[in-house]
Order: sequence, then C-alpha cells, then structure tokens
Amino acid sequence: MNIIHTGDWHLGKTIEGHSRLPEQELFLNDLVSICEERQPDMIIIAGDIYDTFNPPAAAEQLFYSTVKKMSRNGDCMVVVIAGNHDNPERLTAATSVLARHSVVIAGQPDDVLPIGKYGNNFIFRSGSGYIQGKIHGEKFDMILLPFPSERRMGHSILSISADETTRAKEFEVYIKDWFAKRTKCFRKDSVHLIASHIFVMGSVEEGSERSVQLGGSYLVSAKVFPNNADYIALGHVHKPQVVPGLHKARYSGSPIQYNQREANITKQVLFVSVSAGKATSVESVSLPAYKPVETWKCDSVEAAIAKCAENAEKECWVYLEVNTDDFIREDDIKTMKSLKNDILSIMPIYPSVENDNQVIEPNKDIPLEMMVENYYKKKIGAEMSEETKSVLMDILREDKEDK
Repeated sequence: MNIIHTGDWHLGKTIEGHSRLPEQELFLNDLVSICEERQPDMIIIAGDIYDTFNPPAAAEQLFYSTVKKMSRNGDCMVVVIAGNHDNPERLTAATSVLARHSVVIAGQPDDVLPIGKYGNNFIFRSGSGYIQGKIHGEKFDMILLPFPSERRMGHSILSISADETTRAKEFEVYIKDWFAKRTKCFRKDSVHLIASHIFVMGSVEEGSERSVQLGGSYLVSAKVFPNNADYIALGHVHKPQVVPGLHKARYSGSPIQYNQREANITKQVLFVSVSAGKATSVESVSLPAYKPVETWKCDSVEAAIAKCAENAEKECWVYLEVNTDDFIREDDIKTMKSLKNDILSIMPIYPSVENDNQVIEPNKDIPLEMMVENYYKKKIGAEMSEETKSVLMDILREDKEDK
C-alpha cells in the first residue's frame, strides 16, 4: 500500500493581516500533481486543515475541491483527522457528501465512523477511534486520534488539583492506554496504521519547544504508541522530522513557511510504502518555498531603501531590521513600502548601550531639556538630534500646560 502523508495546511491563515491563500492554492495544486504522479492508495491529512474554527468560505471551498481531486474519482481513500485549530463539528459536516469521493473524516477522538462503501473502497468495521477497511484488495486497520485535548475526550481524565507535572504524566498514561485498547483492531494479515494530531516529547517545534503543552494538549513520549504499528502519521509540529527513537513515526510538517522561525526549513510531503509484515519505506518529496518569509538586516536607512529597490520584484514576505541611532522617519518608511510590496514590519535596531557613568540621572535640579537628552542617550545609545529634541520638548510643554 502506498500512502501520501501531509498535514498542518492551516488554510485561511494570515501573516500580519496578509492572506496566505494564494500560496496555499499553489501548494495544493502541486500536491494534486504529486498524487496524480505517485498514484497513492491512501492520503492521510494529519490535522489542522484550517487555521481557525471559522475558516473563510474560500478556504473551505479549496479544501473540498482539493480532496475530491486527490481521491481520483473515489479510487484513492483520503483520511482526514481534526487538529487543534479545526472545529470538529464543522470539519465533519460534509462527511456524508464526501464519502462518495472516498473521503473519511474523524473529528473527535472517540468518533465511530459509518461502515460501508467509500468511493471505490470499503470500511467494513469500525469502533471508537478505529476503522478496518480494504483498498485495492489490501486490508488495513487504522487507529485515528484527532487532537486529544481533555475537553475533546468528552470527560475529565486528569486530577483537577494536581500540578502540571503530575497532570502531564496522567495524560501520557491515559493516551497510552487509549491506544492499547484499540490495538484489538490490528489483524495479522493487514497493514497497521495510526494517524494522530499530537506532540511527542523530543520533537522540535519550529526550532525549540520549552513548554509541557503545545496547543492545549500535554506532550507525550513515543512509548504511547503500540509497537505493532507499521506507520504512524503525525501532525501538530511544523518542522518535518522523525520521532526520536521511533523511526516509523513521522511528522510531515507544514507545507508553507508560516513565520520567521520556519524560514530555513525545507517543506515536504511524505511518500510511504507499507505492506503487512514487511519493512516500511518512507521518501521525502520536497516542496518549493512558494513565497518565503525573509528577514533583511540593513546597516542603515539608506541601505534598507537600496535593498528594497534592488529586490522590488522578488516574491517574499519581509521583516526589515534597520540599524540606526535615531528613529526611522515616516517618509523613509513610506519609501521602503512603496519600493517593496509585502513588507510585514520595519524594526529599528539601536546600538547596545554600555553603562556610562557620565550620563546624568534625572534630578529636580537639572533642567528638563537636559533630563530628556540624557534619558534618550541612556536608552538609545546615541545623541538626540535637534529635530527629535524639539518635537519631544513641545509635547512635554503641552502636557505640562494641560495639567
């Protein structure tokens, strides 16, 4: 059985108020092409299909049209699970309509999916959190764990009065037991699959992860997964990676660079070949950076303006950092933005300030103008221009007069 593993699409996501839908549409067009070329038997979308509980209509339309294309008229089964960004009820609302296209959607951890024909494929048995089916003559058994927050589990599973460390341990024990109970669906002559939207301890989320929680769910160790699974398709982490100590558990990662921390991450989908009782092979299929997120560091305002002019036609989102010992004038900001579209922010970077014993601290015996000059020098690390001083002094005098 051949599988395409993807996830964390976040359809409808924005960056500093700018829509990412055009880039997401480019990715999904490429994904459809990859599926047409590779002809997978199954496609797993491991959660966070949308970025918000109430995605824009254009995002929903893009999802529906894409899964229909990927199903190849119902020949390929598309298995979808909800992530923490998804509204489970809204995601599963079109289940009956999509079933004819061989699209299977699990919204909640304990969902029992309808048995029957899905396109040209079949689910002939299901229970809480699992399905058994057949695709192109190959039998498969699959455990489905959408985002497992305590609320979505439908009942209290953790001690209310316990500290965070204790609750995290209780959560891991619960999840391990949840998986163990569902391994009853794994038969000897079938392919054993798991799809889950969960954060596994030791995985790297966008470069670093310091919290015991991610997205409202506790971290778990790789020990929660049953040993007899042939492949474990995971979502929730945007950096593609193998779960430490468990080679058959993979995060496909997000397909788009969604922030500055993802700028140097090569995006991908995974092509998985698996057979009952045989070793699983996994191939990374790289994706282009449709519109990369870049940080431009410039030594001066003049250099920043020149950089914008030189790269005016480059397709990228830009965070601009400008070294300066003064504020950036509004007309300079307008010039940069007029030269280069898609500048997300312009951040002045001031020189670091060493302790200066000669800087005079505020004192009632020191003239207001000198206090302002010294405060500016201490905070900014540079002498105040006459223009800046004039503006600040006018504001301070007006404020004093109002009182």
